[in-house]
Amino acid sequence: MKLPEDVRQFLARRFQSKHREWLIGDAGEDQWPLEVPLGIPTEQAALRQVDGVRAWVSAWQGWQGVGSLSWCERRWKALGVQLLPEKLALGGPEHVAMWIGESARWERAQSRYRTLTARWPVLAQPLPRYFDVLADYGDADFHRLAEMLDWIANHPQSDLYPRQLPVSGLDSKWLDGRKGLLTDLVAAIQEDSSSDLDFYQRCGLKAPPLLVRMRVLDQALRARVGGVGDITAPVEDLASLNLPVSHVFIVENLQTGLAMSDMPGAVVFMRLGYNVDVLARLPWLARAKCIYWGDLDTHGFAILHRARSYIPALQSVLMDEGTLLQHKALWVDESAQHPSTELTLLTEQEQQLYRDLKQQRWGQNVRLEQERIDWVAAWGALQRTLA
Repeated sequence: MKLPEDVRQFLARRFQSKHREWLIGDAGEDQWPLEVPLGIPTEQAALRQVDGVRAWVSAWQGWQGVGSLSWCERRWKALGVQLLPEKLALGGPEHVAMWIGESARWERAQSRYRTLTARWPVLAQPLPRYFDVLADYGDADFHRLAEMLDWIANHPQSDLYPRQLPVSGLDSKWLDGRKGLLTDLVAAIQEDSSSDLDFYQRCGLKAPPLLVRMRVLDQALRARVGGVGDITAPVEDLASLNLPVSHVFIVENLQTGLAMSDMPGAVVFMRLGYNVDVLARLPWLARAKCIYWGDLDTHGFAILHRARSYIPALQSVLMDEGTLLQHKALWVDESAQHPSTELTLLTEQEQQLYRDLKQQRWGQNVRLEQERIDWVAAWGALQRTLA
């Protein structure tokens, strides 16, 4: 026997699984109205729970809501003639939305879906994937999105920086969280299903230069760049320096790189993360010994793996089991581990440690941030790599 609350929960689940299809107009049901049986018990079942049946009937007698409630008559030997609620029929998605308190979101999503598909019919199929965008964006955000799509559709190869676009309220913060959405919708508008274009290529925009931060740890090398020791510049500019370096350090944490003292023939790159591939664009690195020091967690090893695909001889330092276990008191949780089970470019020892972290050998999502490692010991290990 379904009470009104049971029906509400059922409709909430149905809305969650079907609302995208409903937005397109493909109901996903054999037909509307959607009929929800209310679970009339048999006479034997009713005899076992007379009070429950009375409460169930009373709940529907007092019900006032959306939909058409049907009653039926049962002639039972022991209980006599009973008028019982049989089913609830709902005329369309809007009725389901009203039942579960989603009317405003449904109406807003439906209205915006119609607005965008009237302008670009090809969005009819991909747009429901972004139901939450249609339902939950504020008016200013939605109008900015529509205006952005319209401008890019009319200027597919502008070669402008995004902030140069004449779109009201467009700023970097707004754009950064919506690049994936814009890329997908522009691809649909262009009717191009290829997935090898990033946001800037897809939208015909100019990407901001990728800035790389590097410290020059040798006085003689600093003299070659005007005495500057801390450089943040586009990777193309760094490539043109052609520095005669003997050692290149790559560290994840900015303060770790800032803490490093002078070392002969050395430079250090900081906070590249998964952008380590940019180092392949620096031809003078090929002459140097390259050392990577990252966090002792699964992403640290994944970045090392990625870096080795561009710098095959890359060595790691302080990324071993001994270092990890010596600093157990400083462990923190890695919020989400890297999904790969194997990273083929790791050494055997590195791969084993990565596997142990994935298999929770020492606890749940163990992580040791590189800046937590004792600096005296860390600095000694870094200096030993010069030998």
